[in-house]
Amino acid sequence: MINEEISQLIKSRKSIYPNEFNGSEIDKEVIIELLQNANHAPTHKLTQPWIFKIFSSNAKIKLLNEIFNINTDMDELKKNQLSQNFQKSSHIICICMKENSNLLPEWEEISATAMAVQNIWISCSGTSIGGYWSTPKYAKHLHSFLSLNENERCLGFFYLGVHDSNRSGTSRRKNILEKTEWFE
Repeated sequence: MINEEISQLIKSRKSIYPNEFNGSEIDKEVIIELLQNANHAPTHKLTQPWIFKIFSSNAKIKLLNEIFNINTDMDELKKNQLSQNFQKSSHIICICMKENSNLLPEWEEISATAMAVQNIWISCSGTSIGGYWSTPKYAKHLHSFLSLNENERCLGFFYLGVHDSNRSGTSRRKNILEKTEWFE
């Protein structure tokens, strides 16, 4: 039988959007613990392709300004919304990945990185810490700002913040049997 605590933890994972954060700061030790959990994601051939670039305090402003610099056509409404998201977030993690194309297909490295992010997300379940993974188009243009090597790339941002929300983590999901085909 499956461990009920683990099942409940997985089912309670939820996206908490940055506009739901209250602006409180998360201790660095907690961020490190989240990253340590991320580091235990499955990874073929132990390539561990995930790279996390963490922005907090004044560094968030530098990241935001760089986003504005590379998006000269961003309208004021979008700029204001993004500024609010950055301000209310405690930390912004740039989720990056190292490609190991000589060893593995790209999709395996992306999958491993996504599982590392899932570990962060699940680690936030049942706490006042919320997270949201955003994949804006401009993330791919932050290569030099993030000091990424040629075989590395940014897959988006994981916004982390403290929230006061008490909404349920269970979301409307289709019945798994509608998406399952058995062969016996």
